[in-house]
Amino acid sequence: MQTNAAIQPMENATTANWWVVLEVLAFTALAFGSRLVFAELAWEYSGPMSLALTLVVLTLYQRSRGIGWHDMGLIRLPGWKAKALVLPKAIVPFALFCVAVALVLFVGEPLGLERTDTSGVDARWGAIEGNLPLLLTWLAIVWTSAAFGEEMLFRGYMVTRLADGLAGVPGRLAIAVLLPAFLFGYAHYYYQGLFGLVMTGLIGLAFGIAFLLLKRNLWPLVLVHGMIDTINYVAIYLGEK
Repeated sequence: MQTNAAIQPMENATTANWWVVLEVLAFTALAFGSRLVFAELAWEYSGPMSLALTLVVLTLYQRSRGIGWHDMGLIRLPGWKAKALVLPKAIVPFALFCVAVALVLFVGEPLGLERTDTSGVDARWGAIEGNLPLLLTWLAIVWTSAAFGEEMLFRGYMVTRLADGLAGVPGRLAIAVLLPAFLFGYAHYYYQGLFGLVMTGLIGLAFGIAFLLLKRNLWPLVLVHGMIDTINYVAIYLGEK
């Protein structure tokens, strides 16, 4: 068993490194455990607060091992052409997002999977309606914590590390996408219930697949994630949801 947890390219690693898998589980425990602590202080913001803490600790940990976020999908975009190409590449995660939502709406709902209890969602975001300062606050959180933070942790970090750590294990890429997708869904369970777990879990699966299809490029996922959440929050502000 290898003990060096340094980044190895997916295509070059040939032997499983179970220390890397334990590392991912440790940071997962930090994220979920710290959210329980922060929930005692500010329930509505416990998710973003725990995510921020986890990313700070994770960044310091990676830096001590010579690993940067560019190794996890925040690749450098030199020149205007590379930056402009993010937009057409965003079609991939957006199309897969639409498939995930369609599965829930047209397959899940006829099977009884419906959002019957919105009390958690209302408690967290209900006050946004008609409140411009609160809308702007949540939009700032959306683009920092959700669009960047969640994509960095659940796709960039988890998918990359699990794929590398499980080198040589049959179905490693499937595991590397499915486990973070489940954790992403579970991260939303505490206020969205089973419907939210399944919906966000499938969205996490869609984004994980897109991350691999785009050769571990996070920028299109960040863009799509941020725009979708922005539309949702503006709809709440206008009283449309």
